[in-house]
Amino acid sequence: MPGKILITGGSGLVGMRLSELLIDQGYEVAHLSRKPDKVSSYKTFKWDVKNGYIDESALTYADYIVNLAGASIAAEKWTDERKKEILKSRVDSTNLLHKCLGRPEHHVKGFISASAIGIYGDAGDQLMSEESTYGDDFLAEVCKAWEAAAWQMRDLGLRTVILRLGIVLSPKGGALPQIARPVKMMAGAPLGTGRQYMSWIHIDDLCRLFIRAIEDTQLEGVYNAVAPHPVTNKEFTQELAEAMNKPLVLPKVPAFAINLMMGEMSEVVLASQRVSANKVLQTGFTFEYNYLEDALESFYEKNEE
Repeated sequence: MPGKILITGGSGLVGMRLSELLIDQGYEVAHLSRKPDKVSSYKTFKWDVKNGYIDESALTYADYIVNLAGASIAAEKWTDERKKEILKSRVDSTNLLHKCLGRPEHHVKGFISASAIGIYGDAGDQLMSEESTYGDDFLAEVCKAWEAAAWQMRDLGLRTVILRLGIVLSPKGGALPQIARPVKMMAGAPLGTGRQYMSWIHIDDLCRLFIRAIEDTQLEGVYNAVAPHPVTNKEFTQELAEAMNKPLVLPKVPAFAINLMMGEMSEVVLASQRVSANKVLQTGFTFEYNYLEDALESFYEKNEE
């Protein structure tokens, strides 16, 4: 039975697409926002994480909460200040929700939180499942702290699902337009060795998985939100060039050049993460886009004319 979904981070890439798909399926959707006066097509409640404030009517509104809030990882260089912001924006917002959900006057039935496959660190060719050991780099530490904050919801008796997002593919933002820009300018090349694995997911499959996590009360715990067939960076770049009808002319972009450009953030593109979708598949979820080629064609085939 469709109900009312409250989304944190609703104005981001995933939040906007998820809101559209939820509305299509008959749900009511509201967003928690720092600036609720901004023009939005969704009902918007105010929250202010720094000052520990949430509009009380937001929590009495919601049947389910989808937690996507967090400062963008790729928006700017990782200064010490920015790294604090990346961590705090995720942990503090989740802790604030936990504190407010500890009060009795809401009827929230479940808490669905994003995390990321960054938790596995740079794992080379090893296939990582939900039980695999965690990495110890910056992103892994962020994900561990984020998940620990989300797990507190179980102590309140709330069904809690954590989805570890792979690289979310959408032409509207995130990694894909950034990877596509040099390819478009005929300057595309694999990054680093090109052998590092990229575990990706089409944005529509990801949003369908969030909806599944809301609707299927059997789902609980951690799931990797990745398509079943990860590819190496070199394969990704080749498939992308093909989908965009562009040649790949440059040799590989060496790791030291990427480090120079991106600093520590280069671990986002140079780390290898080959992540298993088996646990999600065992729930009976079917991906619309199992292979990278299909996913990329869904974005680029229309532009061929």
